[in-house]
Amino acid sequence: MANSMGRVTGVNGNMVTVEFDSAIAKNEVGYIHVAGERLKGEVIRIKGKEAALQVFEMTGGVAVGDRVEFTGEMLSVELGPGLLEQIYDGLQNPLPELAQQCGFFLQRGVYLKPIPDRSWAFTPTAKKGDVLAAGDTFGTVIEGLFTHQIMVPFDMVDGPWTVISIKKAGTYQVRETICTVTASDGRTKDLSMVFTWPVKQAIKLYEERLRPTETLVTKIRTIDTFLPVAKGGTYCTPGPFGAGKTVLQHLTSRNADVDIVIIAACGERAGEVVEVLKEFPELIDPRTGRSLMERTIIICNTSSMPVASREASVYTAVTIAEYYRQMGLDILLLADSTSRWAQAMREMSGRLEEIPGEEAFPAYLESRIAEFYERAGKVRLKDGKIGSVTIGGTVSPAGGNFEEPVTQATLKVVGAFHGLSRERSDARKYPAIDPLTSWSKYGGVIDAKRVEEVRAIVFASNEINQMMKVVGEEGTSIEDYITYQKGELIDAFYLQQNSFDPVDASVPVERQRYIFDQLYAMLGTQYSFEEKSDVRSFFYQVRQHFLDWNNTAFLDDEFKAIEAKIKDLIATKERRVG
Repeated sequence: MANSMGRVTGVNGNMVTVEFDSAIAKNEVGYIHVAGERLKGEVIRIKGKEAALQVFEMTGGVAVGDRVEFTGEMLSVELGPGLLEQIYDGLQNPLPELAQQCGFFLQRGVYLKPIPDRSWAFTPTAKKGDVLAAGDTFGTVIEGLFTHQIMVPFDMVDGPWTVISIKKAGTYQVRETICTVTASDGRTKDLSMVFTWPVKQAIKLYEERLRPTETLVTKIRTIDTFLPVAKGGTYCTPGPFGAGKTVLQHLTSRNADVDIVIIAACGERAGEVVEVLKEFPELIDPRTGRSLMERTIIICNTSSMPVASREASVYTAVTIAEYYRQMGLDILLLADSTSRWAQAMREMSGRLEEIPGEEAFPAYLESRIAEFYERAGKVRLKDGKIGSVTIGGTVSPAGGNFEEPVTQATLKVVGAFHGLSRERSDARKYPAIDPLTSWSKYGGVIDAKRVEEVRAIVFASNEINQMMKVVGEEGTSIEDYITYQKGELIDAFYLQQNSFDPVDASVPVERQRYIFDQLYAMLGTQYSFEEKSDVRSFFYQVRQHFLDWNNTAFLDDEFKAIEAKIKDLIATKERRVG
């Protein structure tokens, strides 16, 4: 069937109005032909015989009457072996290859194959006569650290399909036919290692969606103990500029207990994106001792690129994450920053002349954000494997105002909130997650009752600190002053980590539990002091011992020696009963 055609009737920035001659669909891809170039766009609204396209390129030179060709296909990504280690733009164009072809300044209208044309060592897992359905595995290839499953395309749901031929084990080109299947009505399809899937349609070829209960270990004490994230869960990290979101993402990417990390840099400043592109290949994976890029995919659109590309980059990233989840892998998707994505929605909504909501964001802002985070999840697949997609989105509220619409819409749908504080970042407290305002609905690595008792001390310490700013230290009782010093100890020793120290930068669960038990025992001890100066001196000494403890290897001689010093010091001030 011939593709539908149309012509441009209006241009408003990146939104182009097109009059079409036959049926088209929402989210269908269309190309505008201008000056020998083909500019890619997506249908976002249809009204009568006119369609609104959001164009992913600069629209300079587009004029009324220019020809538009609709493809009949949804905005899709290419899935198959070869995705790992890639750096894409929002349309899944490999940026290094684009740079080789176009130089420093990328040309519009240039679209490359997302998956490289290379050969893979294929091992069949199905045989002639086997009956397959959409999402079933019929072979495998080794992709870096993982066994990449070659699956029946997800859109072949009108089966079942019977294998009539399949290649034997050997090396084949990624787009070469390696399997042929037939349906009961005689239709046949040739399958390769690659297929496409629409980015705005969630992949749901699993047996059961499970409740996310297993903690996603990040080796960051504040998160794992007090503000945990679950595998298959969601969390957001809002914070003002310079509060440490990028550093926190790097540490989480390197240490999180997941198989694959996907970074979606949507609308961030070009300098920050360049920093990600330069530093990620240099990050060492603690699992393998090699580059972290071997299990990472980066999808980036800077703030200088057309705003429509930001939306595409978010959906491209989550679709690739769902694809690898279908192999029973655990995926961490970090979106930085969803505020820029929301700003793109606001801009396109204004051009569509829609009724604005709060702060001119579209009225459907909350539902779009919810749809994105709902694509996270932990699932049991048809073969019994468990896979998960965990989504962590950073938010960049103007001036660090958490009351703005994007932050509030995000808080309604995520399971954990890690709010970064300007005051803590200015005080050089890393991570700058505010323990007073942040929260989590998930279970952590340490007993929840004990954690709440310690959190209560942090809250009480903060209240006493606020009171002391008014009445002074002399206006508080010794008991209150002890509580204040306990909170300061928790903050300095447990809530903060030295990301430059090789030991303290990542803390395994066993160590977190061990030192938390010692801290909990110390906080529960009743002390006897004569003066506040004695309290201050004692807690300063204890704090320094605890900080030195953080920098020593777990359970070595120095670690045990410092632990003994702490216990001896506590014994000197412990209140004797009877």
